[in-house]
Amino acid sequence: MFSFLTRDKTRMIAADEALDGRSAPPFEIPPTHAVLGTTMVPPFPAGTDTALFALGCFWGAEKRFWETAGVVSTQVGYAGGFTPHPTYEEVCTSRTGHAEVVRVIFDPARVGYDELLRVFWEAHDPTQGMQQGYDVGTQYRSGIYTYGPEQATAAARSLAAYQERLRTAGYGAITTEIRDAPPFYYAEDYHQQYLFKNPDGYCGHGGTGVSCPVGIAV
Repeated sequence: MFSFLTRDKTRMIAADEALDGRSAPPFEIPPTHAVLGTTMVPPFPAGTDTALFALGCFWGAEKRFWETAGVVSTQVGYAGGFTPHPTYEEVCTSRTGHAEVVRVIFDPARVGYDELLRVFWEAHDPTQGMQQGYDVGTQYRSGIYTYGPEQATAAARSLAAYQERLRTAGYGAITTEIRDAPPFYYAEDYHQQYLFKNPDGYCGHGGTGVSCPVGIAV
């Protein structure tokens, strides 16, 4: 019998091991961003684009992006796994396959995708595999989930450039997965803009201290 109490949380599960999930969110989605005052749900403003990133615990990750000029809205959630509309407790069992992610709605006239990639790379250590700092498990893996070929090309280019910088600084290989954006499932209300609601809350994001040669860093 499969036991999530003894399984290795750093091992990615197969689809047939995943929890069943449900057809709709089991909780309400807050309509308004607690910091930016913008919409948390589609439709998003005309002319905006979407980006999706996984970089460890989504509390600190989201803050890095809502503080970035040109970002219109952010939402934390789950993506990259198998279980539809999971709960946080289910994701924490490592039996959904999902990563904790931040969906970023941005105005490309004010901030480019390359700049968002710079924020992503510098906000965490992308060489740690299925963990980020003291947070261990597949939900804390690093990922760039792309919308269209232009984002995919930019993501791959930035990975190659940052890998060179990290190698020079003594770090190992980047473990970040780059793939087409999977379905995004919202996290519970209390996770949204968590560090705004809880200013002294946990944030495990420190990065490597190595600058990324994309975006405004060029």
